[in-house]
Amino acid sequence: MLHAPVRVCAGGDVTLGTNLDRAWAVPAAETLHTKFGRADDPAALLDPLRPLVADAELVLVNVESAIGAGPTPSKCGRRSKNCFAFRAPPTSATALRGLRGGGKVIGNIANNHARDAGSEGRDSTIAALTRAGVLITGADSIATPVPTTGGDTIGVLGFYTSDSTPDARDTAAVRRLVARAAERYPVVIVTMHLGAEGRDAQRTLDVDERFLGIDRGNPVAFAEAAVGGGAALVLGHGPHVLRAMEWRRRGALIAYSLGNLLTYGPFRLKEPMNRGAVLCATIDTTARVRDAVLRPTMQLAPGVMERDEAKAALTLVDSLGRLDFPATSARVEHDGSLRPRER
Repeated sequence: MLHAPVRVCAGGDVTLGTNLDRAWAVPAAETLHTKFGRADDPAALLDPLRPLVADAELVLVNVESAIGAGPTPSKCGRRSKNCFAFRAPPTSATALRGLRGGGKVIGNIANNHARDAGSEGRDSTIAALTRAGVLITGADSIATPVPTTGGDTIGVLGFYTSDSTPDARDTAAVRRLVARAAERYPVVIVTMHLGAEGRDAQRTLDVDERFLGIDRGNPVAFAEAAVGGGAALVLGHGPHVLRAMEWRRRGALIAYSLGNLLTYGPFRLKEPMNRGAVLCATIDTTARVRDAVLRPTMQLAPGVMERDEAKAALTLVDSLGRLDFPATSARVEHDGSLRPRER
């Protein structure tokens, strides 16, 4: 039980530039300046996102890059066609902390880009975020304690499909780790980076998904394990597209993928990869999710995020829910509010 409700806002993938690819970075910064009148400073890139999380006590995003500077070996071979390496500048950490100055900001580093600058780069990311006051999840299998203004402490766990992080493919371990956190904290939030990628990966099926020959886990089995262990909220990212949302037992809410939120890097942002959303939800004193709303976003170009007034994400997530989870999907209203599907 919580002493007071807590408001959580979460988004998907966030990348605030890359100093590992100067051939991309220089023209990208010029395009931002000349075409959109914007700077490539991380704080400036995040400006449009702040109003979307202004009502949150806790903000959770997936940090889809390393953070740091200086020489480092590239993980990508010279002839690689499907390798992307991201390392955002050190100022990214303070910029992320500035997303919600009056609350807590949590960064997930359980993903496939945390080690883009090697293990030392992952260490520098953790150090930079910690110095800036950003709480980190996904660095190990122990839930991150997050204090709330109501005097409670909730637990946040991050998973990715790799044995170098809490492995999302080991669903028995996922359930055990979430249950361990639920014994300690009145509320557990789980974030997952898994699933196939790209425009053909919008559907959520109860199968093991693969991308570029790599086992990227079974998102439905993962969510079942997390909720079975006691998670109140499960937040997905990794496919780079939006996916369905689903209500589960005890009022738990699952977002299978919140898509690309703010990706300033050499990402492919053609439809539907340019679509994302911020999910905001209140977890009440009984640890149930209520007052949930989806706030649609879109990117006009890498790093140019806006609130999507056409609300395309709302129709997309609702339609995908009808297809993939006809009995349990979240019904998305025109204002973005989420309701159980009528049976």
